[in-house]
Amino acid sequence: MHDPARDFDFWIGDWQADNRRLVRRLAGCDDWETFTSISRVRALFGGIGNIDDWVADDWRPGYVGMSLRVYCPSTRRWSIYWLENQTGGLDAATGHLNPPVVGGFEGGVGTFISREAWEGRPILCRFVWSDITPVSARWEQSFSLDEGATW
Repeated sequence: MHDPARDFDFWIGDWQADNRRLVRRLAGCDDWETFTSISRVRALFGGIGNIDDWVADDWRPGYVGMSLRVYCPSTRRWSIYWLENQTGGLDAATGHLNPPVVGGFEGGVGTFISREAWEGRPILCRFVWSDITPVSARWEQSFSLDEGATW
């Protein structure tokens, strides 16, 4: 029987990723930047989730990030938090963690959504994990200004 608490087990270990990112988001920009990053992913005790360190020295020297993925057995959903060394991943006004993307896997694809603000505008943020194999995976992030009608 499938245990959704193990959905991110594929990600445990050390990874090198090829990244492609829009230079400016939600601004009609078609310019992309590419860079390599390194992630070291490890499980948290008790099966509550996992954590990773993310470094992309050839993109922004000194910038580091961290993802915290926490599984809730009662809802069978994951919450994914992003933290980084420029803002801490915190709301400057409240000092609280920024909202996580929340979701789960279905048919080998993980979809996670959050409501956020981007440059003062309300948006939806979506993470999608797909094409998962023992040696590779695809992660993409997208934003919507129209409640998910377009990404």
